[in-house]
Amino acid sequence: MKLRSEIKHQLKKYLKFYKIKNRCSDEIKTNQQELVKQYQKQLRDNNLPDIQKTGFKLFSQFEEDGILLYLFSLIGFTNKTFIEFGSDDGINSNSANLYYNHDFTGLFMDGNKKAIERGRYFFRKHPNSINIQPIFKETMIKVDNINSLIKDAGLEGEIGLLSIDIDGNDYWIWKAIDIVSPQVVIIETHNEFGLNDIIVPYDPDYFYPGKHPTYHGASPVAMNKLAKKRGYRLVAANELGFNFIFLRNDLLQDEIKEVSVESLLQHPSNIECQARFKEVENWEYVTED
Repeated sequence: MKLRSEIKHQLKKYLKFYKIKNRCSDEIKTNQQELVKQYQKQLRDNNLPDIQKTGFKLFSQFEEDGILLYLFSLIGFTNKTFIEFGSDDGINSNSANLYYNHDFTGLFMDGNKKAIERGRYFFRKHPNSINIQPIFKETMIKVDNINSLIKDAGLEGEIGLLSIDIDGNDYWIWKAIDIVSPQVVIIETHNEFGLNDIIVPYDPDYFYPGKHPTYHGASPVAMNKLAKKRGYRLVAANELGFNFIFLRNDLLQDEIKEVSVESLLQHPSNIECQARFKEVENWEYVTED
């Protein structure tokens, strides 16, 4: 009972901020369905908007909700399954809008026990009545357990979205995943590293902030190289340029073109970010072919 009261207390603050009824209301859902129809018409008319102008925030941290909706509208919602690592409680996530307003379901995974309990409670209290609730899994994600964790959740083969934001071993986790083939991948890169082609070595015991808050993850260039090896192309990012969005190469080849890493690092904040790299520029890094 004490745990339940604690979760309810935490959620009162969340409900006030998120205004959940406004974010998954019938009106919001209808408006987004109209937007889907508009994008699909623009696809047929060969008159698509600039993907970077499609962003909006409903549940996501920045503009990721809008960009993901745009991509899945064009793909055709052929697979409504997501996996999100580093999801916290799943409310302020890249997958919540897809769950509430487009009937996706899937797996939220995080190492924070309280966040997972809060998310599990929240999604039970505010369910999508059309489909099953997401799975919430509390665990520390590592290279040697990632595929078994996904398989244990009942997910294999093609999925719609893979979202990775674990503030550390993101690069190595994506590289290790071979049990699913996402249509879209959104993953955090480390802007502080600028256009250097570098990765912080894998540390199975890493926990943010580690040795230094700037010393983790992979540079945008390194992450893009990994994506290409895995059969994906870079198509967008949030405005600040650290959440990169990749599309599998067999999808929308003529309609959604690859963009350069440099084009997504134009926000003024990147200059300030890259200045912090000087503090760790002589530390150990890995470069992969």
